[in-house]
Amino acid sequence: MDKISRFNVVHRWEKRALLIAINFVGSLAIFFFGYDQGMMGSVNVSIDYAVNVMKLGHVEPGTKQVITDRTLLQGGIIIPLLFLFAIIWLMPESPRWLVKVGREDEARYILGRLRGEDASGLAEAEFQDIRNVAELEKNAGQLNSYFHMFWDVMPKALGGGSAGALHIGRRVQLVVWLQILQEWIGIAGVTIYANDIFQQAGYSGQKARWLAGVNDITYMFSTLFAIFTLDRLGRRKSLYLGSIVMGISMFLSGGFSRAAVRYPDKAAAYGAAAASFTFIFSMGFGATWLTIPWLYPAEIFPLQVRAKGNAWGVVGWSVGNGWTTLLLPIMFQRLHEKVFYIFGAVNALTLPIVWAFYPESNQRTLEEMDLLFATPSWWNWEAERTYEMLKAQNPELVQAAKGGSIVHNDDDGEMGMRMRTGGGALSLVPHGNGEGKRGNGVEEIE
Repeated sequence: MDKISRFNVVHRWEKRALLIAINFVGSLAIFFFGYDQGMMGSVNVSIDYAVNVMKLGHVEPGTKQVITDRTLLQGGIIIPLLFLFAIIWLMPESPRWLVKVGREDEARYILGRLRGEDASGLAEAEFQDIRNVAELEKNAGQLNSYFHMFWDVMPKALGGGSAGALHIGRRVQLVVWLQILQEWIGIAGVTIYANDIFQQAGYSGQKARWLAGVNDITYMFSTLFAIFTLDRLGRRKSLYLGSIVMGISMFLSGGFSRAAVRYPDKAAAYGAAAASFTFIFSMGFGATWLTIPWLYPAEIFPLQVRAKGNAWGVVGWSVGNGWTTLLLPIMFQRLHEKVFYIFGAVNALTLPIVWAFYPESNQRTLEEMDLLFATPSWWNWEAERTYEMLKAQNPELVQAAKGGSIVHNDDDGEMGMRMRTGGGALSLVPHGNGEGKRGNGVEEIE
């Protein structure tokens, strides 16, 4: 493949080796620059490293907090940044993006390398799936603006519903609120106010700062658990597990912090218990809720709006982060350790929310996600029921290349994917012509 640089790793490795290389680079980016700057978020608050060794700033008088003056060289961040900048050019492009921009030969080649020569038929079928759905979504391009994506959730009488059975607006709401919940389950408070939290648990200023730094490092390494658990457990179960662990940790941390203040003679024991559950909370978050709200948008949006869907996720994170940052100083000042109970309650609240509204995206292609969101209902069980119905009635709908389906324009210009299966044709996107039988947002054209 002459169009791809000869230095690209896609020429050297295939299948599992290629997947490991791609994921390794992605993991490095998270390790160094992930949430709160990953490893950099810990070293930059160390007086010995940031001030005495790297000479990046000074210590604020009276608070002993590190104030960074030389932000460009912060914590030696430029070194891993340049390394990542260099090796990213050796990685292959996304096949879906290549199809979207018309570079189909490159997309087919990369898919072949990912699947291996012994699975060339599978790679070709996957390529045709991507190509068909990309064409389907491209013809709705005028409806893919940020405004239309957001407003799509509104009733048709108010100009919503422009995405038809793709229900883009619902997906936008899901990713925005998942990010907001991510902030309110307690990580913003634990990360920003770790020093105050450990002081409330009875530790002195120097020891509290030391514990805050160790907590950040523990938090960083806990993200490695996600590599082994996310695909095994799935997104929903991982969120459940994280909410349960973090919720219990917040309630107990708050209780032990209160006990340390109320019973000074046992403050050391209660303080140690409160600190331990703060560590457990950080580990639970790093292994579950840290990753999934950022991963979920990339897995549920159609190719044509995938980048914008991820952007909506960032909007949710910004809203949640800004909201908590403004309120947390007041909350800690007025409520002290009782703030932990609020975080614990939010963790408990996430359990029914995820169960009721968030479909499982693990091991499902973008094409299958379109089927999962075909129903107009917000309930997850309706989404799963509709998905199973569509696959049972039209097994070729996902493996379009094998079934001989076509992507075409209807007479009125609306796009649809029709599967020729004897009696009629099933359309994922509602059509303007023909009489049809509707059920769960899916139209069967007679």
